[in-house]
Amino acid sequence: MSAVSWFTVPTPLPSGPVRVGVTADGVVAADFLAAQAAPAAAQGGGPDVVRPGDEAKAALVAERFAEYFAGRRRDLELPVDWSPTSGPQRAVLQTLHRTVGFGETVTYGELATRSGVFEDDPALRGQAARAVGSIMGSCPVFLLVPCHRVIAKTGGGEASREGVVVGRRVGGLGGFGGGELGMEVKRWLLTLEGVLAPRLDWNGPGRLSRRRRRSWLRAPPPPAAASRPPLCGPRCRAG
Repeated sequence: MSAVSWFTVPTPLPSGPVRVGVTADGVVAADFLAAQAAPAAAQGGGPDVVRPGDEAKAALVAERFAEYFAGRRRDLELPVDWSPTSGPQRAVLQTLHRTVGFGETVTYGELATRSGVFEDDPALRGQAARAVGSIMGSCPVFLLVPCHRVIAKTGGGEASREGVVVGRRVGGLGGFGGGELGMEVKRWLLTLEGVLAPRLDWNGPGRLSRRRRRSWLRAPPPPAAASRPPLCGPRCRAG
């Protein structure tokens, strides 16, 4: 792997800033939990150091991140240095990076099938979704490789934490690195991308101003259920 320049990018995420590493080939690391770890335990270890000649790269990454978190960019359009990955891990992560865009989601099992890496071994095929979950947890490049867009399928033994629409199905958020804080980050990103509806504590783009929120909270209650039109038509109710 080429020499790495390390720097920190501020974000509105619940976890705080993201620590990023870049090489001559692209972004090689992005860690949203770096602020929660001791400096020596964070990716790259030690202080931020941008190598001479990498200043423009660091500035571009910071600019693209800021535009994404402000809701002005859907694709970061930054090259990824895949050198820390290999084998099935690389194949799955590259499939995710290539095929699942802003506002889209895929289940662990669907991503396993899409990658094709488990098809030749029947024993592995039965554990493919679980293997993909482990690969998501090992991803070295947060956000650029959108692991937050990989969710669980309800009823298949995979964890279901919050309803997410996938086509005509409803799935669950699944897991994410970093425990509860990581789940808050995943929820925040899916809200930014329009997959989840904003909660009252949403602090991302389009958030209600304090005055508008007070006005909304003082609004009269909705009509009684009996006076409201049905939420779906006869065909929906019959099903």
